[in-house]
Amino acid sequence: MSQEISYADFEKVDIRVGTIIEAEPFPEARKPAFKLKIDFGVEIGVKKSSAQITVHYTLENLVGRQVLAVVNFPPRQIGPVRSEVLTLGFADANGDIVLAAVERPVPNGQKMC
Repeated sequence: MSQEISYADFEKVDIRVGTIIEAEPFPEARKPAFKLKIDFGVEIGVKKSSAQITVHYTLENLVGRQVLAVVNFPPRQIGPVRSEVLTLGFADANGDIVLAAVERPVPNGQKMC
């Protein structure tokens, strides 16, 4: 378990739901990954992300999927891609990433509460 934090610390992490509107191969990445464009609604807009999710997902089945992401980390340069949000997921028993998602559709940009 990680170090205990306060609820105020947790509130600083802005986790939002967005819909993947574009997914492309990312052959320049050191580890297999996809380049994603995620729509977070009017307030935040469309953001780019790099995600190491190539084992459980195909480019075709990602578009239209709602995902969770941290939207208030500073952008990070990953090869030629400037990743603007951190798409969230969990490692399965083999260490491959499974996306964190909502159970039912919610409006893009909704903040986790």
